Amino acid sequence: MHLFTLLFISAIAIGVLLQLWLMQRQRQHVAAHRAQVPSAFADRVTLEEHQKAADYTRAKLAIGHIGLLIGTGLLLFWTLGGGIDLLHRQWQQWPVDSLWGGIGLIFSVSLISALLELPLGIWNTFVLEARFGFNRTTPRRFITDLLLQLLLALLLGLPLLWVILWLMERAGDSWWLAAWAVWMGFMLLMIWVYPTLIAPLFNKFTPLEEGPLKQRIQGLLERCGFTSKGIFIMDGSKRSGHGNAYFTGFGKYKRIVFFDTLAESLDGDEMEAVLAHELGHFKRRHILKHLLLSTTMSLLGFALLGWFAGQPWFYQALGVSGQSSALALLLFMLALPVFTQFLHPLMAILSRRHEFEADDYAVAQAGAEPMIQALVKLYRENASTLTPDPLYSAFHDSHPPAPVRVAHLSAKIPPGSTPDKETA
Repeated sequence: MHLFTLLFISAIAIGVLLQLWLMQRQRQHVAAHRAQVPSAFADRVTLEEHQKAADYTRAKLAIGHIGLLIGTGLLLFWTLGGGIDLLHRQWQQWPVDSLWGGIGLIFSVSLISALLELPLGIWNTFVLEARFGFNRTTPRRFITDLLLQLLLALLLGLPLLWVILWLMERAGDSWWLAAWAVWMGFMLLMIWVYPTLIAPLFNKFTPLEEGPLKQRIQGLLERCGFTSKGIFIMDGSKRSGHGNAYFTGFGKYKRIVFFDTLAESLDGDEMEAVLAHELGHFKRRHILKHLLLSTTMSLLGFALLGWFAGQPWFYQALGVSGQSSALALLLFMLALPVFTQFLHPLMAILSRRHEFEADDYAVAQAGAEPMIQALVKLYRENASTLTPDPLYSAFHDSHPPAPVRVAHLSAKIPPGSTPDKETA
C-alpha cells in the first residue's frame, strides 16, 4: 500500500470516528439538559420551545449521521473503489478531445453523487423540516430549484472548468498561478452579479417600504458611514420558516437583505440591533479579512494541486490507473477536505471572535438588550439549541454558543439598569 493511500484512509477513519464521537456528545448533552430551560433564558423561552429545539437538534444529528456515512461511502467508492477509474475509461471511448472528456468526467461524478444524495435531501426537507413546522416549500418548487441549480452549474461551471483544464494542459509549469487568478476573478464576479442576477432567480426581493423603520435604518447607516444599493425584504418564507439577515455584494453594490420571517418577528429596536451587528462585520473589516484568507488558502491549494498533478503516485494512491488534468483536479477536490477538516476548529475560533466583535459594535450602536432580544427570538424561531456540547460547538459552530453569547452581551448592560425583557 502506498504511503499516501495509508494517510488518506487514516484521515478518513479518524475524521469519521471524531465526527461520530462529537455527534454522540452533542446528542447526550442536549438530551441531558432537555428538561429545564437554562436560567439565563428562563424568562424568555418556554420549556416547550426549549424541548422543541432539543428534539430538532437531535433529529438533525440523526440525519447528519446518515449523511456522514453516505458521503464517506461515496468518497471511498469514487477513489479506492475504482469508480472514477471506471468512468474515466468510459469517457475515453467517446470520440471527444481530452478537454471535453475531462469536463464530462467531472460532471458525471458530480451528477451521480448528487442523485445518490438526493433522497436524504428530500427526507430532510419534506419529513424532518416539516415535522418541526419549518418546511414551506412544495415538491414542484423543490424540483424547480434543483433544475435551476443544474442549469446554473452548466452555464457558469462549464466555462470555468474548461478554462482551468485548458490552462492545466497548455499553460506550462506555472499553470496553477494562472488558474488561481481565473478562479479569483470568477469568485469576485459572482460576488458582484449574485445579488442582482442570480439570487432573484430563486427569491423575490422587495425594497423596504417607506416608513419609520426605513428611516431608522437609514439613520443607522448614516451614523456608521455605510452606503448600499438598498434595503430589501426576501420572501424566504415560501421555502422555510427559518429567518436570517445578511449583506451581499461589495463596494457601492452592497445590499442589505432581511428574510421576511425575520422582519415579521422583530420590532424596530431589534431590527436595528441585528443590522448594527452586520454593520459591525463591515466596520471591523471581517469581510475583507475573510476574503484575504480565502485568497491565500486558494493560492496554496492551487500550488499544491500543481505539484500533485505531476506526481504519478498521486493517481495510483487514490485508485486511478490513468493520468490527466481532469483526474488530478477531481481527485484533489475529493481528497483535500479529508485533510482540511481538522482545521475547522481553528476557522471556528476566528469566526466566533469576529462575532463577538460584531456584537460589541451592535451594543455601541443599538444597545445590548435589543441585541439579546433579537438573538433569543432567532434561537427560538429557528429552534436552535441553547445547550450545545462545548466540544461539538467548538468544532462545528461559526457562532458562539447561545449562553456564551448572551452572557457576553449581558455583561455590557450598565449595572443597576433594569432592561425590559420580553417574556415568552
